[in-house]
Amino acid sequence: MFMIEKQRGRFVIVILDGFGVGEMPDVEKVRPADIGANTCLHIFEKTPGLYLPALQELGLVNIMGFLPGKMRPSQSAKFGKAMLKHFGADTFFGHQEIMGTFPREVRCEMFCEIIDDAESVLLKNGYSVRRFAAGGNELLIVDDCVTVADNIECDPGQAINVTAAIDDIDFKKVLEIGELVRSVTIAPRVIAFGGRSVHLPDLLGAVEVHGSLIGVNAPASGVYNKDYHCIHMGDGVDAKVQAPTILGRAGLPVFLLGKVADVVSNEFGVSIPMVDTKAVLHETATLINENPFGFFCVNVQETDLCGHRENISEYVKTLEAADRGVSEIMGAIGENDILIVMADHGNDPTIGHPHHTREMVPLMIRSSPEGLVNIGIRNSLADVAATACSFFGASPPESGESFLDLII
Repeated sequence: MFMIEKQRGRFVIVILDGFGVGEMPDVEKVRPADIGANTCLHIFEKTPGLYLPALQELGLVNIMGFLPGKMRPSQSAKFGKAMLKHFGADTFFGHQEIMGTFPREVRCEMFCEIIDDAESVLLKNGYSVRRFAAGGNELLIVDDCVTVADNIECDPGQAINVTAAIDDIDFKKVLEIGELVRSVTIAPRVIAFGGRSVHLPDLLGAVEVHGSLIGVNAPASGVYNKDYHCIHMGDGVDAKVQAPTILGRAGLPVFLLGKVADVVSNEFGVSIPMVDTKAVLHETATLINENPFGFFCVNVQETDLCGHRENISEYVKTLEAADRGVSEIMGAIGENDILIVMADHGNDPTIGHPHHTREMVPLMIRSSPEGLVNIGIRNSLADVAATACSFFGASPPESGESFLDLII
C-alpha cells in the first residue's frame, strides 16, 4: 500500500473515441485497408470552416503540423502522439492499454464458426433459440428479444454481440446468455448489451451483412437511445495491474464515465455509463468540481459512432460538442491537476469502410507550469496510465513508461 499524494490534485483523461491522427507505420503489412487513414486531417479537409478552440489551445495543430482552415498552432501546449501496441484497432483493447495492460496476441473467431455450439449451449440451458438468415449468413434469436451475432463495428472476429431489447428480458438474463456464448468462443470479447423502447423488429431491421459477417448495427437499432446497459466479457485482462484498480485500492477516488465505464473494471470506484457527448462531459466537469483530488477518465463515444456510420457532418457536430465539453473541463481543473485529451484508435469516415482504422492517437496535455513542450511519439497508450500512477506516487501498472517529468 502506498500513500497517495492528495496534494497532487486530479488526473483527468478525456478519450475522443476513434479520433486518430494518422496511420500506424505497420498498416501496409497488417491492415492494408487502412493505408492513408487520418481521421483528424480528413475531417478538417472536408470541413475547412471547422474550428475547435479548446483542442487548438491544447495543441491539436502542433500534433498534426497543419490543419486546413482557421486552426492555428498553440504557443503554450504540451503535446505528442502515441502508438498502438494492441493488435488491430479496437476500443476494448485500446482502453485496456490506456489503463496500463500489456496487450496480448488475440485469437479471432467469427460467429459463423461457433453458431452451432452457441445454439446448442443455449438450448441446453433452457432458452428458446431460432435462426435468422440474411445474405447467406445466419444469426441466433434468443427468447424472441435477443440476437447473438458478429460485432460488425470492430475488426472481424474480435467480438460477438449479444444485443437485447431489455423491456422484454431482464438484463441479468442477457448477461447469462453472454456468459454461455463466452463459454464456447475464443473471440477476444463477448459484448452483452441492450436498451429500452426497442424490440426484436428493431434489432432485425438493423441487421447488416459484410462478407461472412452478420450482425446488428447497434446505433441503427436504437439500443443506445434509452437506458443503455452494457457489459464487455473480455479474455485475458487482469484488472489488478491497471491504473483504476491500483489507485482505487489505495483509496483514491476513481471515476469512469461513458463507454470506458462499460469496458474497464473499476471495483473500488464509481462507473457511470453514458453516451450523449454533452451530458457525459458536463457530468465529468461536475465531478471534478466536487472532488479536489482523484482519477477521472471519460470516453466520448459518439465520435466513434459517427465514424462507423461514415458520416462526416455528424462527426463534426460531435467534435464541436466535445470541444465545448473539454473547455468546461479545462475551466474546472487547477494548477495541481493534469488533463490529457487523447483517443484509442482511429475511425476515418473517408477511408471507404465502416470499421476502426489503425492510427496513432493525439496526446493533448494541460498541466502546470505552462510552456510549449513536445513529448514526442510514445510507444504505447499505456504510457498514460504509467504517468497517472507516477503522478499520485503509486506503483506502476503492468505496462507503459511515465512522461510525468516532461510535463510538470
